[in-house]
Amino acid sequence: MVLLSGRGEEEAQAAEELLAQVHPGLTVIRSSFFAQNFDEGHFAEEIKAGQLVLPVGEVVEPFIDIDDIADLAVAALTEDGHAGQIYEVTGPRLLTFAEAVAEIAAAAGRPIEFVQVAPEDYADAARSQGLPDELVDFLIYLFTTVLDGRNAHVTDGIERGLGRKPGDFADYVRKTAATGVWNA
Repeated sequence: MVLLSGRGEEEAQAAEELLAQVHPGLTVIRSSFFAQNFDEGHFAEEIKAGQLVLPVGEVVEPFIDIDDIADLAVAALTEDGHAGQIYEVTGPRLLTFAEAVAEIAAAAGRPIEFVQVAPEDYADAARSQGLPDELVDFLIYLFTTVLDGRNAHVTDGIERGLGRKPGDFADYVRKTAATGVWNA
């Protein structure tokens, strides 16, 4: 069994421990923030509109390509040697959200701005757009607690599990920009 979990999330690690009691050979993949969050869902719409607004400041994050996570999960399910392992997986370098948006803007060939807002303002705006309170609370937790710097380091999880380096954010951006998803 393979469990995708979150890095630096105490609640997720408590769930891992409970599941490991039932499945002692559990393989855990603790992931950093997905690169694909920038081209799917709400982030993509904002980026298309030219401005990503988030309640996160200068914290750095080692964004990971979900293709690396998928490759590791497949390996853990189909190859020996992964049972009982905990892999913390990250991309190979640290970026602020502003730096990530700047790389996206360069690849898309147009201006895209990152705007930092206070968590309260973000929550108010999210609620005014109809997001349920539970989701707003989770997003605020994510942006103010999980992204507080506790995960501001790269790990070797992809290398340990797959024997290769993880994909770089720049590779993800180049590949994704070619699809036109960020064009206005």
